[in-house]
Amino acid sequence: MPTPKKSTPKKSASGSKKPLAYGAAIVVAAGLLGFASYQATAPDDTAPDTSSAPAAEVSADPNEGVYPELAKLARRDADDKLATGRADAPVVLIEYADFKCGYCGKFARDTEPELIEKYVKDGTLRIEWRNFPIFGEESENAARAAWAAGQQDRFWEFHRAAYAEGAKEKGFGKDRVKALAEEAGVKDLDRFMKDLDGKPARDAVTKDQEQAYGIGATSTPSFLINGRPIAGAQPDETFTRAIEDAAEQAKATTAGNGTGDSAK
Repeated sequence: MPTPKKSTPKKSASGSKKPLAYGAAIVVAAGLLGFASYQATAPDDTAPDTSSAPAAEVSADPNEGVYPELAKLARRDADDKLATGRADAPVVLIEYADFKCGYCGKFARDTEPELIEKYVKDGTLRIEWRNFPIFGEESENAARAAWAAGQQDRFWEFHRAAYAEGAKEKGFGKDRVKALAEEAGVKDLDRFMKDLDGKPARDAVTKDQEQAYGIGATSTPSFLINGRPIAGAQPDETFTRAIEDAAEQAKATTAGNGTGDSAK
């Protein structure tokens, strides 16, 4: 079965290359997150029509274990431009995705808005985005563009525009991402274009890529929900069950520590 072309992970500041070591969790995550098929992530015109296709042909049992090493990857940074939801939310969903991935678009259009409405708005869930471009130059360009839009507080608006029906078929060249930024309401387009090609954008994308490869992710979308790996654009109930399980576990842990409900 063919696999998507990966971007080569760059050296980190320490000079080492990924994968990172997260103990035994990396072995399990590699199995779960690397299981998604090529057809679930194919970016070109041969990919299935994701507007009507079923979820990715992968399985992710929400009763699988939670791995503390992976749960620690949640940044919980209140200033994170590529996140939504309270920094102290009891549940954090980390999403590793590519703007050229058809099933990432399916998740963004069909599932994510419902999760935001149901769980983010009531303080239960925080969503942290990680740029994981694996389909070449245009994927890298879109990832840096999303980061640049975020510097002007328009990441989620850019995210929505880039994942709109038919958007990826138009490509993500420089003129196209500029048009998407304008559609997203980015005010200073000159700054946007400068940020897009700047070292901070490249470093931020590389950091996210290395983290994804480090936990064994080889396809998009891949997720962690409080350290529980989920691969592919699964049915809504997979996410709702995993989020509610994680929320209950967080509540039980908090009660056990005698600290009360810290999410309020």
